[in-house]
Amino acid sequence: MAIQFHHKPGLVVYLTAGDPSLAATRAIAVAAIDAGADVIELGVPFTDPLADGPVIQRASERAVARGTRLVDVLKLAAEIRAARPAVGLVIFSYLNPILHYGMARFADDAKAAGVDGVLATDMIVEEAGEYLAEMSRVGLAPIFLAAPTSPDSRLKAIAENSRGFVYAISRVGITGTQQSVAGDARSLVERIRQFTNLPVAVGFGISNSQHVAEVAQFADAAVVGSAIVHLIEQTAEEASPGAVARFIEGLHLAAQADGAGPESAPLAAVQ
Repeated sequence: MAIQFHHKPGLVVYLTAGDPSLAATRAIAVAAIDAGADVIELGVPFTDPLADGPVIQRASERAVARGTRLVDVLKLAAEIRAARPAVGLVIFSYLNPILHYGMARFADDAKAAGVDGVLATDMIVEEAGEYLAEMSRVGLAPIFLAAPTSPDSRLKAIAENSRGFVYAISRVGITGTQQSVAGDARSLVERIRQFTNLPVAVGFGISNSQHVAEVAQFADAAVVGSAIVHLIEQTAEEASPGAVARFIEGLHLAAQADGAGPESAPLAAVQ
């Protein structure tokens, strides 16, 4: 199935799979979907998450310590797909776990689990030949990161090879919350739109309702990660699904107050 954003802006929710447990991640994901998340990014915990800030690093360390592996994340994806068939489901991983698992095997198993797309955070488009071939073979959407520092030639390559949506990084650096949406984000989205009609999602630092309302003015979706992972970290495991659901409902209310509600036409992303 295709990834769709049913709200304006759409909401992509990142979760570190296995933190605080795989069962908790499943419950949190379902609660997030029911509260209005259009896409769930299941983060594969990794021992050296260089692109992530301290919040997601700690979550990854906890999940790794519990023994969470890529195979477990794929099983979790299948459970979420069975529970909520219409949600967009993306595996967010560093390249190393995918290579260790086997590229072709990963593609087959991700497709079988009901995954829609894959974001390999350290996979650069210029070296993605085998990866793109495997994604195409099984019908998975490859999602690439576009940075404010990328020249137009690279943005064009990213746009031409992406499916599902393009992930625009709001700022250069690691993941984590910030006080306001970086000014580079709007100009980056405008540059990306020169090369594609795919939806553009803005992430890295989107952490509150004001940020989501800002993103709604120029992008199709907001990606919220560190703020939710931090909320999970600070909340008792059994209370986490409800806490995350309330947080997401608040983000949507803010966007609707700015005149961009669920009555807006869905934004379908072609796989």
